[in-house]
Amino acid sequence: MKNERDRCIAFAGIFQAAELTAQVAHRGIADTQAMEASIYSLFQLNSPSVEAVYNGLAGVTSGLKIVSRMLHGSGSRNLETTKYVVSLLHLEKKLRSNRKMQQHIALGINTSLERLAHYPMLHPNILAGTAEIYSDTISRIKPQIMVQGDPLHLKNPENVNKIRSLLLAGIRSAMLWHQCGGSKLRVLLSRKRVLQMTATLLQEISQLSGHS
Repeated sequence: MKNERDRCIAFAGIFQAAELTAQVAHRGIADTQAMEASIYSLFQLNSPSVEAVYNGLAGVTSGLKIVSRMLHGSGSRNLETTKYVVSLLHLEKKLRSNRKMQQHIALGINTSLERLAHYPMLHPNILAGTAEIYSDTISRIKPQIMVQGDPLHLKNPENVNKIRSLLLAGIRSAMLWHQCGGSKLRVLLSRKRVLQMTATLLQEISQLSGHS
């Protein structure tokens, strides 16, 4: 079902993956809960709802906050995150017309899914597998995403795997957003509605965490 709520959740998922990519590239670490939700989304092939893709609405808390800040026009770091988002949307559009590459990704995800029976979500073995999927597929689509950051962190193989896995998660969210009827023009035309929905969803998360 295509509705504003689902689109907003998937849109937040793209921004979350992009922001986490920037965090790893600059600091070598990222918000663990947000990262777990983003990587989790890669393995949800037949989810009952959009929020279930992120293991619940709280999974995109970080992304919703970034979307809210961006639409309010605050925060200079958002510029870098937004640049990654634009690139992810561009790559996802190209991926959509490449059936063979989609099948390759699906096979890779199924292989990594088997590893999840033995390792936790953010284990280096899981991230190495999802990073490899990205390298074998998305990174071959031009133009490639050029990640900016601290060379010290970007030379660390585990960080490289985290970044590639997060970019793959960003593609996953971009695909989901498109399936929910998302488009760049729609964001521009309904900026106020997206802001309202973002605020509503963040309030919902706050109420849920207050009851837990």
